[in-house]
Amino acid sequence: MQTATQEKTGVSENITPESSANTSGNTNGNLGVHLDLSPQRNLQSDLPAGLVVFLVALPLCLGIALASGAPLIGGVISGIIGGIVVAFVSGSELSVSGPAAGLTVIVAAAITSLGSYQNFLTAVVLSGALQLVFSIMRAGILGDYVPSSVIRGMLSAIGVVIILKQIPHALGRDTDFEGDFSFLEPSGHTNTITEIMRSVASANPEALIITGLSLAILLLWERPRVQSIRVLKMIPAPLLVVVLGIVLNESFRAVFSNFYLRAEDGHLVQLPLVQNPRLLLAQLHFPNFAALLEPAVYTTALTLAIVASLETLLSLEAVDKLDPYKRISDANKELRAQGIGNIISGMLGGLPMTSVIVRSSANVYAGGRTRMAAVFHGVLLLVSVVFLASVLNLIPLASLASILIVVGYKLTPPKLYRQMYAAGREQFFPFIVTVVAIVFTDLLTGIAIGLCLGMFFVIRSNHQLAVTLVNIDNYYLLRFTKDMTFINKNELKAKLRRIPSDTYLLIDGSKARFIDADIYGTIAEFAEAASFKNIQIEYKSFEAKIINVSGGH
Repeated sequence: MQTATQEKTGVSENITPESSANTSGNTNGNLGVHLDLSPQRNLQSDLPAGLVVFLVALPLCLGIALASGAPLIGGVISGIIGGIVVAFVSGSELSVSGPAAGLTVIVAAAITSLGSYQNFLTAVVLSGALQLVFSIMRAGILGDYVPSSVIRGMLSAIGVVIILKQIPHALGRDTDFEGDFSFLEPSGHTNTITEIMRSVASANPEALIITGLSLAILLLWERPRVQSIRVLKMIPAPLLVVVLGIVLNESFRAVFSNFYLRAEDGHLVQLPLVQNPRLLLAQLHFPNFAALLEPAVYTTALTLAIVASLETLLSLEAVDKLDPYKRISDANKELRAQGIGNIISGMLGGLPMTSVIVRSSANVYAGGRTRMAAVFHGVLLLVSVVFLASVLNLIPLASLASILIVVGYKLTPPKLYRQMYAAGREQFFPFIVTVVAIVFTDLLTGIAIGLCLGMFFVIRSNHQLAVTLVNIDNYYLLRFTKDMTFINKNELKAKLRRIPSDTYLLIDGSKARFIDADIYGTIAEFAEAASFKNIQIEYKSFEAKIINVSGGH
């Protein structure tokens, strides 16, 4: 049996149970029983998962395009490319790419500042090229430096945001567009909480009926008794919910004159109608490469490339934590895939894309196993635009809200908060601050706040117990217990202040493989003051490291 390697890119044909956490394959939990995760063997799981991702992605693609001030078809094109193209060359089996809510503000401002959508598409193409450069530079390693507590906080926060943002849609208040994940509404006069309060006050009975029955089906379908029935197990619950929503609303329309959800009120999916593939081509926008003479295009491209790459790397880390088979994605390969995707998307009039945690988590919880689920979702988006727009435009947003609420709950279960609290304050504080920050600001701002706090606790934990000080009478021993950097300077100074006058001090650096210049400077300053306090200093395995740090040999 061939053993898997420790590399992130390692994919083994056969793997041992012990190495399954570090490969793209895994076992099913029984020693020696191999679980085949090849795409062709998992279509039974991937096709239903792709359908669920499609149902989640469709309104998000349209909503993000609307929020960005871009043509609606641009959001769908980005989703199609993210599924059909990016998934094939992705560094992850479960990541799903498409237009991202985190880029809406940047996109909206860039379209205005660059003067036209065609000029903006030029920046999208350039941003994809820059992402290819990032992958060559192996910039994917940056994702490994994000504390796991922040990643878990991001996942939980997105779950909370999904639930909060979908409550108005579930209650029939569809004034807000899908894909908005910011606490403050675009108008600046309302926020997520006030929108929920207004939706409760103006609850739509038709939407309440559809939402209530949809949630009941979604929750009931996961019960072991239902899953034990083979025929029911083969029917994806989200598909049943969508069909039920259409049937109920059309029945309301047939029986009652005013008791049904109307498209003109924004209660239904609003996919652009395309009569045939030729008309679809007529709706495409293409980049204006004459805009390459404008410096603002390059600034926009760099901004898009950096933000999209960071969001992708964070999403990739989060998806790996959700993956039930514990595969480790290749971040640099993913950056390359995103670069290819953004170049093609920009060339065809699509919005910039990232790996998106909402779609990816829906893929995981729907049972997706390989990249074919993401590919299938992209194919469905393409087919829907060309052939099924009139049918899909009958789907109530309340049905889709029910699906997303269940996905959101799975991302932020109460037991996760208990587990993080039990892990100690170094884990819990960055986790809960990230959750609160994302919920009450937006994704990128919240992650930045969580990262700052997370790094504070990392530095705090690393600088503890780096220095020990013991004494017998007037003889003191100051020992470095690990490598010493600037983050240990405060602890070192505290120990040095405890050494009284008229003493002998031995500084032992034998356990530190590296001592940086800040530590050397602190010791040098203490040594100068020691002559005035009659403190004799001796160094052990220390002076050579001082010489090395200061540039000598």
